[in-house]
Amino acid sequence: MTFEKIQLDSRMSDTAKLAAAVGLLLMAAFSHAQTVIKKETTMAQLQTLTLDAVPQIATAEIRPFHFNASEEQLADLRRRVIATRWPERETVTDVSQGVQLATMQKLAQYWATDYDWRKCEAKLNALPQFITTIDGVDIHFIHVRSKNPNALPIIITHGWPGSIIEQLKVIGPLTDPTAYGGKAEDSFDVVIPSLPGYGFSGKPVATGWDPARIARAWTILMKRLGYKRFVAQGGDWGNAVTETMALQAPPELIAIHTNMAATVPADIEKAALAGAPLPPGLSADEQRAYTQLAFFYKHGLGYAIEMANRPETLYAIADSPVGLAGWILDHDSASEALISHVFDGQTEGLTRDDILDNITLYWLTNTAISSARLYWEYKGGFFDPRGVKIPVAVSAFPDEIFQTPKSWTEKAYPNLLYYNRPLKGGHFAAWEQPELFTEDIRASFRSLR
Repeated sequence: MTFEKIQLDSRMSDTAKLAAAVGLLLMAAFSHAQTVIKKETTMAQLQTLTLDAVPQIATAEIRPFHFNASEEQLADLRRRVIATRWPERETVTDVSQGVQLATMQKLAQYWATDYDWRKCEAKLNALPQFITTIDGVDIHFIHVRSKNPNALPIIITHGWPGSIIEQLKVIGPLTDPTAYGGKAEDSFDVVIPSLPGYGFSGKPVATGWDPARIARAWTILMKRLGYKRFVAQGGDWGNAVTETMALQAPPELIAIHTNMAATVPADIEKAALAGAPLPPGLSADEQRAYTQLAFFYKHGLGYAIEMANRPETLYAIADSPVGLAGWILDHDSASEALISHVFDGQTEGLTRDDILDNITLYWLTNTAISSARLYWEYKGGFFDPRGVKIPVAVSAFPDEIFQTPKSWTEKAYPNLLYYNRPLKGGHFAAWEQPELFTEDIRASFRSLR
């Protein structure tokens, strides 16, 4: 009913007309209020979306975090491991068909009977852990401040199939060097975030969380923690994120360190992808790096290709703990060999508990698929030089996917701050060789303090 109709309806009494008019006015006022509310809601939504575009460091909430798996979760995990339906043994005597059945059965037996997640959980919960929301996603991170007021802040980023578990052994030596035979002036404040979709961080519900977006989030995180000057470190995805932070060049970031450098010249990359013979004119270090790279491209890239193309198809690794473990172990040949030896009873930098702490974290957080999507998001190369201009430090571990030669490294990073070839260690350097890793981090940034 409109006001005009009220006036024209001669059958209505004056009282009825007045009541109807008042009702209409109230309806009009309500309608106007809804319009205002919608506009204000839209503005609030826009402010939420752009909250971190203009840093609001002082007001961003940082919440303490602890994790306790339920007994039902752990019992379900053991039940699933015990109920694994095993395939027949491989038809070769080497690992050319994949992770060997004997290795996986030894892992499963220990996982189901002797492994205790509560030990890892207690170790994590003894550390200062936090959650903060950046760009709509909850970001989990460990933050340990040194007692040294002049400590240099560092943000360390893990990769796949790693997690924050990779860096736990280096927290103490970096934050409290004197307790580990180092010098107080080499102290760091350490920040270790979980990548979006990994571990205790939130799982993005929309596309777009590539290394560039994560890099921006990490800079926001460090500013949110009050740091006006910091360094960054990473390997695997951590390298992609860290180098991208350097390319974005926030003024607070003064240098980076990587243990999986992106240094391969374009002609070498093309030849390695094609499986071509050794190019002429390479030094001994370059020949070794080329051989490692060509082997990886021929035999070790399958997992990355699948996750980059069809991550959602990997339902089996979200449903089977042993399936997940096999997928994680088959990352690179050197790491697989090391882990196989560990389950044969040898100690080579990692323990059985180290390995299962990491895999169990993936299982309990159900991040097998969400972590794989990072490969789908990324459209660049892993080892192509990116043109980083700020100071870069490089640790070239011998059993990395390839041990970058100094010649390639100097070309890729014109502002090379530090280069070293540790005697041992592979893809998970901080996890496998925490002492060597820590020594290199200290040496890398010493001149910048």
